[in-house]
Amino acid sequence: MGTTQLESVPEPKYWHLKTVLSEALDQDFAVGEVLPNERELAARFGVARATLRQALEQLELEGRLQRRRGVGTTVAPPRVGVAVGSTANGWPVESVDGWELVGATEAEPPAAVRALLGTPEGESVHTVRRTRITGGQAVAAELLYVPAASAPGLSPLDAPSGPARARAVLRELQRLVLDGQDRSVELGSARADDAKELDRLPGAPVLVVTTRYFTSTGTAAVSIATYRADTCRLTFTDSLDLNLTSPTA
Repeated sequence: MGTTQLESVPEPKYWHLKTVLSEALDQDFAVGEVLPNERELAARFGVARATLRQALEQLELEGRLQRRRGVGTTVAPPRVGVAVGSTANGWPVESVDGWELVGATEAEPPAAVRALLGTPEGESVHTVRRTRITGGQAVAAELLYVPAASAPGLSPLDAPSGPARARAVLRELQRLVLDGQDRSVELGSARADDAKELDRLPGAPVLVVTTRYFTSTGTAAVSIATYRADTCRLTFTDSLDLNLTSPTA
């Protein structure tokens, strides 16, 4: 076969620089060490700052670097395992796998979530927020959307907001018989509220894990969990359970 057009395209400068920088991170920098500013790095490697910025962004996406507010760009620590869905075919519960309840509100869900739930436009659902803590660090933020029909025994008197309200919503879910769940993963960008909770910049790369929980009558709840993409990688076990890894503190 002849050489394809794609094969004849030279490697972009920033990609070659990314490889050089990756080797420098292994040899010249320690975990947690702050990198020199862009001007110094560009001069050191003899490249334009725009090229350098592209290479740094790619290394951050791959989890080699972290950008921290008030600190700068630092060398990321090694990754350790954080299982996703270790309670297979189970409802979300409190204080399992590091998940901590933050609170609960009632509001109309986003259009994409509404389509998954099958709820009509204008109808509010219970929205439970949880945060996953690993090694003292927040690695994921979750919004769990629960229609009123999935929590029929929930009274307005059962705590109007906060962790107590979230606990009451989860308790109602436990009363239902779970028939199964499905899960999908995609790369996304951190929204402002999730970015703040995960100590990331808005727009930073994240892994969005969407889980639908089913009963005999259809979709009973939908979870949208946002994981830090700079510190998480996907692995698959022999049983095809999905796992994520993230750094220790």
